[in-house]
Amino acid sequence: MAYVIAEPCIGTKDTACVDACPVDCIHPKKDEAPHGAEEMLYIDPVECIDCGACVPVCPVSAIFAVDDLPEKWQHFTERNAKYFGR
Repeated sequence: MAYVIAEPCIGTKDTACVDACPVDCIHPKKDEAPHGAEEMLYIDPVECIDCGACVPVCPVSAIFAVDDLPEKWQHFTERNAKYFGR
């Protein structure tokens, strides 16, 4: 069960989750070219180790375990995966 970043991240892109992630699966980072162009951050569903370290540091509560993702934001599961070509 991976984690998913959902709608509250749009326009915020706080990178506390990037710093908390032990496996570097949240992108784009501030120093990556796509950071300015993307409206939110994404979690790679294949690389995510399901540790949940990103959840408590998100200032807008945008990160959910796939099984806990609100119905209205289910499409963000695909959106996160698509960013990584998955």
